Amino acid sequence: MAELSRRKMLISGGALGALGALGMSSPAHATPWTWAPRGSVAGHGAGADPRWVWDEEADPLVASLIDRGAVPEVNRLLWNWTRNDQPLPAGLPEDLRAFMETARQLPSWADRAKLEAAAEFNKSRGIYLNLLNGLGGGMLSTAIPKEARAVYYSKGGADMEDRVAKTSILGFAVGALNAYRPDGACVVEAVKTRLVHAAVRHLLRQSPHWTGDIPISQEDMLVTWHTLPTYAMRKMREWRVRIPAADAEAYLHVWQVTAHMLGIKDEYIPSTWDAANAQSDQILPRNMGPTPEGVILTDILLGQLAEQTSPAGISRPLVNAFARYLVGDQVSDWDDIRREPVWGPLVSTAWPILVRFREGLVPLPLVPETAWLIDEAVRGYIMFYLTKGEETKIEIPTTNRPG
Repeated sequence: MAELSRRKMLISGGALGALGALGMSSPAHATPWTWAPRGSVAGHGAGADPRWVWDEEADPLVASLIDRGAVPEVNRLLWNWTRNDQPLPAGLPEDLRAFMETARQLPSWADRAKLEAAAEFNKSRGIYLNLLNGLGGGMLSTAIPKEARAVYYSKGGADMEDRVAKTSILGFAVGALNAYRPDGACVVEAVKTRLVHAAVRHLLRQSPHWTGDIPISQEDMLVTWHTLPTYAMRKMREWRVRIPAADAEAYLHVWQVTAHMLGIKDEYIPSTWDAANAQSDQILPRNMGPTPEGVILTDILLGQLAEQTSPAGISRPLVNAFARYLVGDQVSDWDDIRREPVWGPLVSTAWPILVRFREGLVPLPLVPETAWLIDEAVRGYIMFYLTKGEETKIEIPTTNRPG
């Protein structure tokens, strides 16, 4: 992975100077937490500010696993744990087994019918969701200072292809048709990701590059959550994608369940889209801004995407233009995404037309199935490229980024 170049540092430093402390930890202290827990799936709660809440179950457990040198064997044992209905492998430490048996259980409020409806929604709207959750969500994440710095200085920051591949594993699991069915993998990948988050919280505080609060708080996870379903739904509404109320509710539900499985407390998980939008409006602005690390990560991610899609004739300028179209000028400027004078106007003009054209086709027989096959082929190609054809799975780290 490329190091922080002088050019990128100068660009990022200029942005930080122009915007003051917005890119550092201070935005999260600028406004009080006022989102009420009555708007959550729990319907009640203590109302504690989520920036000071972490994972009291997973954090001490994983710290203990790392400190006693148990993680390499745990990763080996969990390598072939891949299905929701699969028993945990023999030989796991008993404290970890007890935690995982509880953590893998769906919440009592999970609705199987809605989860199935969400799978059908993903089937017909996969082209939008993959674009928004992948490219759009990726660019938003690099404009979240704590997230960008946590990614860059943790172990995954040293190999962004591998890091993106492992992130994609969870994202693709959520969007799969069998996400929460017995033969699906969403439970497995969510629980593994929860363990990884706990490891990063423990390890990053030992890094000389990490300053400030403990990383990946409940608020940090909510911020990331809003760059995925909330952002995607807002953009699809903006594009006038036809989404029946039942489909919108189902799509929210699959992400509500996933938030719970990742360790977000029920009192923070929005119960409706109105509640989600209100929460997003409160916590995204106070957690976003530029960082040198975010600029570098953006350049790497867009470069990877251009390379992945180059066989289809997609160039870096086109990728830049589409990224800027998806996230807007402010985030693009923070991320140092180049303005493209040719591709920019073309994308902003052509994409809404393409959406309207596609929306006219969706009700026709076989169109959702065909669209899903295309989306699956794209996902498979991206994963093959990122992993270089090698099997990749989510693993608990034991170190930070080298150097």
